[in-house]
Amino acid sequence: MPGIKNLTRLLKEMNPIVAKEEYVFCTLAENEIDWLKLKPLMIFKEKEGLTLILEKKVAEANSLAYSGVWSWITLAVHSDLEAVGFLAKITNQLAAAGISVNVVSAYYHDHLFVPAHLITKAKQILEELSKS
Repeated sequence: MPGIKNLTRLLKEMNPIVAKEEYVFCTLAENEIDWLKLKPLMIFKEKEGLTLILEKKVAEANSLAYSGVWSWITLAVHSDLEAVGFLAKITNQLAAAGISVNVVSAYYHDHLFVPAHLITKAKQILEELSKS
């Protein structure tokens, strides 16, 4: 089944779900990573090295440096990768409230990483946006 492209429907059905764990962004050289030990949520290869999103407790257990602690929000609606304006609308609303966001778009869903100390405010904004 294809994802949804209609902006109104995406916003109405986004259903933000907050993960219980806290996450961090780390970077390692490609030859430094132990995939099985770290079990990263995401890996992205850049020319400077690998970016990993890990549970905070995993990063700390492996003495990995990070800055900032993030909460993970999954937008449970099946968004089409070619949907226009969905993430712009969301990130603009969060930015207006002074909340930074790192977005990961996967095949089925979009995932937002917001500062952990602002998770309640971020979720409230998303829920209000969904109702409007």
